[in-house]
Amino acid sequence: MRHYKHLTLYERENLLFLRAKGYSITAIAESMGRNKGTISRELRRNSVGGQYMPVVAQHQYQARRAYCNPHNRLEYTSLLEHVKHRLLECQWSPEEIVGRLRAEYGKCVISTTTIYRAIYSGWLNAPKASTASVIKKLRHRGKRRRKRSADEKRGKIQISHDITERPVGAENRSEIGHWEADTVVGQQGKACLVTLVDRKSRYLICGKADKKNSQAVSRAMIDLLLGVKALSVTPDRGKEFARHADVTEYLDGLPFYFPQPHQPWQRGSNENTNGLLREYFPKGKDITKLSDDYIQRKVAMMNLRPRKCLNYRTPYEVHFEEVLHLA
Repeated sequence: MRHYKHLTLYERENLLFLRAKGYSITAIAESMGRNKGTISRELRRNSVGGQYMPVVAQHQYQARRAYCNPHNRLEYTSLLEHVKHRLLECQWSPEEIVGRLRAEYGKCVISTTTIYRAIYSGWLNAPKASTASVIKKLRHRGKRRRKRSADEKRGKIQISHDITERPVGAENRSEIGHWEADTVVGQQGKACLVTLVDRKSRYLICGKADKKNSQAVSRAMIDLLLGVKALSVTPDRGKEFARHADVTEYLDGLPFYFPQPHQPWQRGSNENTNGLLREYFPKGKDITKLSDDYIQRKVAMMNLRPRKCLNYRTPYEVHFEEVLHLA
């Protein structure tokens, strides 16, 4: 345990008084109950032009003391604005922000703990916005989870291939072109989004289907996959994929591989991406009224969002083998 205490202004004035009386450094130290090294360093560090003045010495001490204390990295305006932009406008998570900065600069620029503290202390609030509105930008804030024991009530469809038959390139994520498929619903009975996520790059392609039924979804999948490298598709077992054979026939035998019931983690890339999409298309939002241009802008934001599983590269960079500067 350290018992050392810094010199006070009173002690500095006493030091000047004793020195003016001709006391040696050793005598001053004994009189003040301090180590002579403390007195020697004080005179050496805080004298100006050979003159020691207690008030000036106190100001210099306070300045050094303030500089030694740890600083909040978000005191730097440019970094604060970068974090606010990525969190509030791009919907990046604190971990994605930190990881991407580290990936681009090769060092830790800021920590996730610092960003979370800033969120809960109000540092990142937009003008006229409350802390609660910023907290809601966090992905899982207030989100309900389905119980594992919940029964699956969707109908069963005829499957062509089981997921165990999927090619090695799809299983080990070593090859571009193996897609996972699902839908994102806004309001029940209205338009939905059809999402396809590449297993290797996590690159997202997405389009709108007029209804969440097998005819509309299969038509949307064909439009999305035309002109795209597609080696396989792994959807869930929802009834909206009942016409997968039509897609296979239209796209020159593109195979579909279906996971086991109640095991969404077998196509986790798409599940995770849909969770991120919910930040832009929450449940209850009428997707019918959204323009294709608006949807594709949000898809582009998703593809420029760094992912931890990609060492904080973006899906776009991995899919097209390009390097971007985002931080």
